[in-house]
Amino acid sequence: MARLPTASLALLDKWIATLMGIFESVGGLTLLGVHVLRWLQRSLILRQIRFGFPAAVTQMNRVGVRSIGIVSLVSGSIGIILALQTSPSLATFGQIDKVANLIAVAVFRELGPLIAAIVLTGFAGASIAAELGTMVVGEEIEALEAMALNPIRFLVVPRVVATTLSLILLSVLSDLMSVIMGGVAGVFFLDIPYELYKQNTIDQLKLSDFTTGLLKAAVFGLILGLIACQNGLRVTGGAAGVGKATTNTVVQTVVSVVLADLLFTAIFYALGWN
Repeated sequence: MARLPTASLALLDKWIATLMGIFESVGGLTLLGVHVLRWLQRSLILRQIRFGFPAAVTQMNRVGVRSIGIVSLVSGSIGIILALQTSPSLATFGQIDKVANLIAVAVFRELGPLIAAIVLTGFAGASIAAELGTMVVGEEIEALEAMALNPIRFLVVPRVVATTLSLILLSVLSDLMSVIMGGVAGVFFLDIPYELYKQNTIDQLKLSDFTTGLLKAAVFGLILGLIACQNGLRVTGGAAGVGKATTNTVVQTVVSVVLADLLFTAIFYALGWN
């Protein structure tokens, strides 16, 4: 009976280990998400369990408010880039004023939530993972458990709520900045009349474009918060573990957000919401 080469066995073992790691991560995220939803539900139903609004507001200020500047800068730049890059092709057909239509659809359906999610991942996701990881290394999580305080309730829930709500609001900001700065480029560099650009944008957009973008943003924020908290709480190995958790958070979140965006796009296309 022929034997598989050692290199093939090693490659197969590596692929199996990778798949098992993916399944473990997805299972852990699902379980963490269930715990977060359970604590939110209990805080709304049971009077003796209060939702930590001050903690959630603090986290929103840290991960959301402080991201406004960078999200505005990146989104505005994307709007200008879209206007200038697509204008030559549209000018060939005498439709340069349709730059407004293209920017509106691309931003509200796809780029707005995606840009906000990626920026927030680098700005806040890594910070959350490093913060929780440092608490694990410093045995602060064990101290909470010793005092009968649930770490998910007091640490994870406020951060997940903050990333979800912040990303929804930042997505709206990203949409507006991209459209506005695309309009600035269209008016001043492409000689598109302001009223025509505004009217084309209004005529092109539908309520479904806005709502589907907000739905994506909410899911992206939930994914970001769960991945960052999971990696932070799983830190082992001291300072090196904290650095690894931070890197894994950024990579895993970006990949997960893009795959989720792909899934949403396929579903919306199948349902005819395009």
